[in-house]
Amino acid sequence: MNRKLLALYGLKWDPFSPDIPDEALWRPPAVEDFCWRIEQKVREGGFALVTGDSGTGKSAVLRLLARHLAGFSELVVGIVNRPQSSLLDFYRELGEIFSVPLVLNNRCWAGFKTLREKWEAHLAATLYRPVLFVDEAQEMDPRVLSELRLLTSAHFDSRSILTVVLAGDGRLQELFRMPQLVPLGSRIRPRLTLDYVTPKELSEFLRHLLVQAGNPRLMTEGLITTLCEHAAGNYRALCNMAAELLAEGLRREAPQLDEKLYLEVFAPPSKQRSRADGRKSSAQ
Repeated sequence: MNRKLLALYGLKWDPFSPDIPDEALWRPPAVEDFCWRIEQKVREGGFALVTGDSGTGKSAVLRLLARHLAGFSELVVGIVNRPQSSLLDFYRELGEIFSVPLVLNNRCWAGFKTLREKWEAHLAATLYRPVLFVDEAQEMDPRVLSELRLLTSAHFDSRSILTVVLAGDGRLQELFRMPQLVPLGSRIRPRLTLDYVTPKELSEFLRHLLVQAGNPRLMTEGLITTLCEHAAGNYRALCNMAAELLAEGLRREAPQLDEKLYLEVFAPPSKQRSRADGRKSSAQ
């Protein structure tokens, strides 16, 4: 964290970094509703889905949801860090997540049996299904996704013993059209589809970040409008541009970020040369 940046602009943290505090994340109404639906879901188990293009906020939704569920002291939450794993490695990771020792021989069957026994015991004691988050789920092997469906199903598929939240881009939806994954796709109930947003929504998001970071006047009104109109409805694109301006503002020690800085940083090279040539002609 750049202390000079924080001191110059009176910030508590960099508002455009991906690693902002969970409590400062933007919570639009659709995300609030999804968190509530998953809260109900942990009592019955099953699959939920978050989809959207890159930069539309999928990972932020998982962070918000994990924070939301952290209020349930008896709820066990696990996070898959390597979705592209083979079946054996996937079982190994599940074993580490849920503290289940797996024997070396016949690991898949042993892991299947032991994990289910642990989840069943947890469910009997708390009435809450354990929750498993899988980000970038489009990278998962179809065989692993199919195994996960079987692993979480009990009593002739009439009961789920785990809540699984999958997040991914459009490729994940394509996976569910594969014959072996149609049964999984048909079992997904809570769904949140993230899309590109309007400049007004981006403006609300940006203002929220500035307030949470401690300096709502970091940018001029004109710059906020300009950024939101040029971010193509994408949260990540907006933050990337804002981060570039913040870095340049720090280099110049500018007291506030404004439209003039935006033009100087993001103007096409030809226009920049034209302005430079114009200044030279004026000087002559």
